[in-house]
Amino acid sequence: MALTIPLKELVGSYAICRLASGDAIPAWADGEGFVSISRTEDELSIVCLEERAPAKVKRDSGWISYKFVGPFAFGETGIVLSVIRPLSENGIGIFVVSTFDGDHLLIKSEDRMRAHEVLRLAGHSLAQVKAE
Repeated sequence: MALTIPLKELVGSYAICRLASGDAIPAWADGEGFVSISRTEDELSIVCLEERAPAKVKRDSGWISYKFVGPFAFGETGIVLSVIRPLSENGIGIFVVSTFDGDHLLIKSEDRMRAHEVLRLAGHSLAQVKAE
């Protein structure tokens, strides 16, 4: 049985930033919108609204973020795969961030319309958050 995952498109354009692994978490990283901060031995990676990421920081801009609308059981399998497989099979690049309570999918803004069609054909539903 194919999974049907509701996705909610978040407002704003996002940037994925890369800093050195030993850098402090910058103040500009936190704020409104979806934020993800991950540190590894190789890097400090930050996802935030594009308008907050300084131009001098290594970044890739122009991403749209989607929240997987749950709840989903912690051990439930196939949730992310059911969404990313059709995108990947159609040549649409993705960036996925998982948190304790859920998952976020980011795609490039220029792939938005094609991704929406692919996701709908795969049985997923899409909703957009309205700007306040």
